[in-house]
Amino acid sequence: MPDLAALDFTGQYFTGKHVAITGGTSGIGLALAEAFLGAGATVLAGGLETGLDVRSEASLAAWLSSLPHLDVLVNAAGVIRRGEEHLPEVFAEVVDINLNGAMRACQAAKPLLLKSLLGQSSAPAVVNIASMLSFFGSGPAPAYSASKGGLAQLTKSLALSWAPLGIRVNAVAPGWIETPLTAPLREDAAKHEALRARTPMGRWGKPADVTGPVLFLASPLAAFVTGAILPVDGGYLIA
Repeated sequence: MPDLAALDFTGQYFTGKHVAITGGTSGIGLALAEAFLGAGATVLAGGLETGLDVRSEASLAAWLSSLPHLDVLVNAAGVIRRGEEHLPEVFAEVVDINLNGAMRACQAAKPLLLKSLLGQSSAPAVVNIASMLSFFGSGPAPAYSASKGGLAQLTKSLALSWAPLGIRVNAVAPGWIETPLTAPLREDAAKHEALRARTPMGRWGKPADVTGPVLFLASPLAAFVTGAILPVDGGYLIA
């Protein structure tokens, strides 16, 4: 894996910037928090362990209250309840966290993102963590798939709405990444191997595989990119 902290563009574009990451205490979110820190940003990483609940507007407002402004918001908070999501109450909870939670975070962060425009040469950015399941269904996880499909459409819709304000909104769509959410699949040797073999690049992804694309979308290198959903899946979607 490349040493992202050593790449010139990270320090050039993120030193002194403020970055907030929901779901930033584990998995992909934690890897992103470490990458932005390594690039010189001031990072606010929140999760249930730190008292952040994306189901609550008040919790989000309190979490963001210490920031003078915000240059980058990453929505990485998410849950999956494989095998239980056909139950209406579980379906509703997963969608509320994964999709509604991202919208709540965007709305809570909007005033701070607008503040960062003052005196800045680059646009503030939102990067949502979608999924390859934004593009196709999942029998055991219909709520997760629906929420991630909705997150892709929310990304495009907010990109349209916020472009005149100077805020870019994009998403990455990770494939099979080694995180706590995929631990049950990886612990099943047959499933682990089947998913590895189905991935053209021949391996499961690491959280660090997602950090480069996110930092790119959050940086001025992507200054003319908004509404994009970037797959980070080792080619799984094209196989």
